[in-house]
Amino acid sequence: MMFKKNIKKFLIYSFLSFFISIFLIFLYLFFPNLLDSFDDRIKDSFFTYRGEIPTSSSVVIVDIDEISLKEFGQWPWSRNIVSKILENLNKANVAVIGMDIVFAEEDRSSPSLIAKKLNIDKELEDYDLNFANVISNSPVILGYSFDLLNQNLSLNAPSIKAIFIEKNKSDYRDFIIKAYGTTLNLPVIQNSGYSSGFFNIVPDESGVIRSVPLLISFDDILYPSLALEIVRVLNDTNRVFVNYDENGVSNIVLDDIVIPTDRFGRLLINYRGYEKSFKYISAKEIYNNSFNISDIEGKIVLFGTSATGLFDLRATPFESVFPGVEIHANIIDNILQGDFIHKASYLDGVNTILIISLSFIVTILITFSSFYIKPFVFLTFFLSYIFFSYKLFFDFGLSLNIVFPLLSIILASIFSIIFDYFHNIKNEKAIKSKFASKVSKSVMDDILKNIDKNEFSAKTKEITIFFSDIRGFTKISEQLNAKELIEFLNRYMEPMSNIIIKNQGTIDKFIGDSIMAYWNAPIDVKNHADMALKASLEQLNSLKELNKIFQKESLPTIDIGIGLNTGEVIVGEMGSRLRSDYTVIGDAINLGSRVESLCKYYGSKLNITNFTKELLKEQYIFRFLDYVRVKGKNQAVEIWQVLGAGEASDELKEELENHHKAIEFYKNSDFKTALNIFQDLENSTNKTDKNIYKIYIKRCEEFIKTPPKDFDGVYLHTTKT
Repeated sequence: MMFKKNIKKFLIYSFLSFFISIFLIFLYLFFPNLLDSFDDRIKDSFFTYRGEIPTSSSVVIVDIDEISLKEFGQWPWSRNIVSKILENLNKANVAVIGMDIVFAEEDRSSPSLIAKKLNIDKELEDYDLNFANVISNSPVILGYSFDLLNQNLSLNAPSIKAIFIEKNKSDYRDFIIKAYGTTLNLPVIQNSGYSSGFFNIVPDESGVIRSVPLLISFDDILYPSLALEIVRVLNDTNRVFVNYDENGVSNIVLDDIVIPTDRFGRLLINYRGYEKSFKYISAKEIYNNSFNISDIEGKIVLFGTSATGLFDLRATPFESVFPGVEIHANIIDNILQGDFIHKASYLDGVNTILIISLSFIVTILITFSSFYIKPFVFLTFFLSYIFFSYKLFFDFGLSLNIVFPLLSIILASIFSIIFDYFHNIKNEKAIKSKFASKVSKSVMDDILKNIDKNEFSAKTKEITIFFSDIRGFTKISEQLNAKELIEFLNRYMEPMSNIIIKNQGTIDKFIGDSIMAYWNAPIDVKNHADMALKASLEQLNSLKELNKIFQKESLPTIDIGIGLNTGEVIVGEMGSRLRSDYTVIGDAINLGSRVESLCKYYGSKLNITNFTKELLKEQYIFRFLDYVRVKGKNQAVEIWQVLGAGEASDELKEELENHHKAIEFYKNSDFKTALNIFQDLENSTNKTDKNIYKIYIKRCEEFIKTPPKDFDGVYLHTTKT
C-alpha cells in the first residue's frame, strides 16, 4: 500500500514537472528574448568573478588619447600627421595595421584643398594623396562602417580580396545582418589600402557589447569585419567558408581556423579583462618615434581612440566605459588563441533537455524530502547549475541558457512545496478524522510532523494490545432503559478512554461494553508494555472512584476485567475504497482477547501474558496464574495477574511467595505438597484472590486420584470462557 501511494505521488508530481517544463520550453522557444537581459547579466557577473586573463600579446593599440589630442589638436588631425604615424609603424616592421577610423572627408588642412577653395590655380601638396601613398606602401587594413538603419547613406561597396562561400545555406531565410548603405573612406584612400573591414559594433538591447558581427551582407555579398579581415590577411586565406546548419550560421572557416558563431554570424566575445588589458601606446609617442620598437615589431597594431570626446566608448561586461578599439583587439585575440565562447545551434536542444530534467529531478527530490531538507535541495541545484554553467562557459566555451533552467528549479521547488502544502492539509484532515478520538493531541501532532513517513501504510509491528470488558453487563442493562444505559456507558467510557489516550495509547474501537486499544502504533511508543500496564492500573483505580459516584446516584457499579498481550501484528489502513479504518490484525490480538476473558475464570482484574511481562521495565506486583493452551492455539502461554505497581506489602509478599512455591510443586507433579499449600492459602482470611486457590485445589485433588502422564504443567482451556 505504501508503495502504491508513493507511485501515485510520483506520477502526480511527474505531471507537475511536465507542465512546468512545457510552460518554460514554450517561453524559451517562442519568446527567446523575454529574459535575455537577466541571462546576460548573470554571464556578465561570470566575467567579473573570473577577472582578467592574459592576452596573447600579439595585439597593440596605438591610441589617439588625450595627450595626443593636446599635442596635435582636436580630431580629425591633418593627414600628414597620420601619415607620419603610419610611416613610423611601417618602419618598426609591424605585421599589420588595422584602422578603427574612417577617413570619409577630405583633409581640410591640405594645401591643395585650401588652394582649391581660394580659387588658386597652383599645384600644391595634397595630404590625402600623400596619405594614400603611405597606406599603399604599408600593411594597412582600412576601416569603414555599414548603414544598418537605412539612413540613405552611400551605396558604394568596398572591394574584397577574398571569396566568401556559404555552405548549406537555407533558401528561405537570411541569418546574417543586412546593411542598407556604407560610409567608406575617400576613394583615393579606400583604393590604396590592401584591404578593408567594417568596424560596426552592435550593442544588445541593454546597450552592452557582448557579441559582434563578423560578417554583414550588403547587396547579397558578404563583407568581413575589421578583426576578421586582419586575421584573414595574416593567415593568407583566399577562400572563407561560412557553414550553416538548420538553425543558421554554425561557423566561419579560414583554412585551419574554425570560428564558432551564433546563428547570425556573431562572435561572443571572451573579454580579457578591464580597459587596457592590451598594450596601449600613445599616438604622440609613435609620431615622435619615442616608443620601444620591440613593443610593436611583428605585431598587429590597431589604430583607434580611447579619448572621451571622440565618442568611441562602449559598455562591456567588465565596465560601462570601454574603448571600441579594444573590443576589436579582444576579437582578434579570441581568434588567435581559439578560446571562443559560442552559442552553438545544438544548445537549444541541450537547454530544452536541461529544463525538462531539472524540473523533473527537483520536483521529485523536493517532494520526497523532509521539510528541513527541501531548502538544501533547492540551493544545491540552484548553485550547482550556476557553477556548472560557469565552468562550461569558460572551460569549454559553451554558453548555455542560465535563466530558464534556473527558473525550472525555482518553479519546480515552489510548486512542489505548494502541492505538498495542500497535500499535507488533506492528509492532516484525514488523520484528524481517523485519530481525533483515538489518540492524544501529542500523538496526533507527532503523526502530523511525520506525515511523509507513511505511518498509515500496512506493516508488521510489535504492539501491546489491550482489551477490557464489563462483568455482568447483561444484568446492568436490565436495570436501565436504553437512554439511561447509553448515558451510563458514556460516563464509564469517557474516563477510561482519556486514561488510554493520556498514556499514548490508540483506541481501536468500542465493542458494546468492551474497549480495544493498543500501544506502539501508529507511532513508536517507548516502553509501550509499561505504558499499557500503567494505563490499565490507572483505569482500575479510576473505576473505584467512579463506582462511589454511581453508588451515591443509586446506579449499578461496574466491575471490569483487563487483558494485555504483546506481539507482532499487521497494523495499517484496511478496508475498501469507500470505507476503511486504521486497525490491527493478527494472532497476538486474539490472544489478548482470550487473556482478558480469563479474568472471570481466575477471579482477577488484570491479566497479562509472559510476552508482555518480559518487556516491562518498571516494578510491579505479579501472581503467576497459569500455564495454559487456549482454544485454537497450540503454543502454551503463561498468564500472570498484576496486583499493582511498586513493592508488595509484607503480608502480600508472603502470600505470593507461598503461592509461587505451591506452583513449583504443582509443575513438578508433587500435587500433594502443592495441595497442602493451596489449602492453607485458601483458608487464609486475608487472601487476595477468591478463585485461584480453589482452581488449583481442585486440579491437585483430581491429579492425585488420576495422575496425568507426561505432565508439563500446561492446562488446556477448551472454551473461550
